[in-house]
Amino acid sequence: MPKPLTEWKVLPHGELRTVEENILTVTGDIPMPLAKLKRRMSVVRLRDRRLVIFSAIALCREDMRFLEAFGTPAFLIVPNAHHRLDAKIWKDRYPAIRVITPPGAREKVQKVVPVDATDVDFDDPGVTFVTVGGTDEQEAALEVRRADGTTLILNDVVGNLRDTSGFGGWFLRLMKFAGDKPHIPLPVKISLADKPAFAAQLRRWAGLPSLKRILVSHGRIIDDDPGGTLRALAASLK
Repeated sequence: MPKPLTEWKVLPHGELRTVEENILTVTGDIPMPLAKLKRRMSVVRLRDRRLVIFSAIALCREDMRFLEAFGTPAFLIVPNAHHRLDAKIWKDRYPAIRVITPPGAREKVQKVVPVDATDVDFDDPGVTFVTVGGTDEQEAALEVRRADGTTLILNDVVGNLRDTSGFGGWFLRLMKFAGDKPHIPLPVKISLADKPAFAAQLRRWAGLPSLKRILVSHGRIIDDDPGGTLRALAASLK
């Protein structure tokens, strides 16, 4: 992975777009030795207009203005120890933002940016921070429940890259970050501390009321039978 940034550097990214009334998302590129890896930032607006930034990406001036008009950046979720690239520069830009990471990632994340907590109450009953079961507390997720349905925001535990080609694309498919359907990436599967617990976590998410979509950090939004997708992924761990 590239070294964490120490100054605001805007890497190639797409448009900041609205997923639903209180959720924004944007995808960008990370230059890697073997492939150009697509990544996603998700932004959730709480009921008091504070923002939860999940897996931060530095954006261009216009998009940052749009984001700031959307709400006030208040929480920065570093969802695992590999997603630290933009953490420091976001904290520098918004000194009051609270940095949250799962317990197992805290030691490595703190080498880049001070961590405020490994759990958080957003004071919004519709938004919940989750330390993902079975991952040795290395991965975080968000559950966002709104009137029109539930959005699940995941990090590396599910990959759904589709438009890959060349040697880099072959490598991403080999690692199960890419393919013709969502996968549990091979590095995640190998590093799972407790596969039954992770499978149970996937099945619990599959049963979330009115599950409408899943946002993953690497790949397309999963909005075609997201519950069935999670159940299939749980079954693949047997």
